[in-house]
Amino acid sequence: MAHPLALDDMTIAEKLQLLEALWEDLSREPENVPPPPWHEDVLRARELRLKDGSSKLVDWNEAKDRLREPLK
Repeated sequence: MAHPLALDDMTIAEKLQLLEALWEDLSREPENVPPPPWHEDVLRARELRLKDGSSKLVDWNEAKDRLREPLK
């Protein structure tokens, strides 16, 4: 499918602005944007890991702190 946008001529900042505009537009009617089928598979796998103890939930503040840590 050809697209009318000159993506090759856009800067990274312009592309990110376009992504944000697209997401804002799509999110106005989330019922029209169904999740892909593989999302259910990922959620089931995560639920199984929680049940068998190989994964655990963390507090939201702890999760944010971990995300802010530099990669090792």
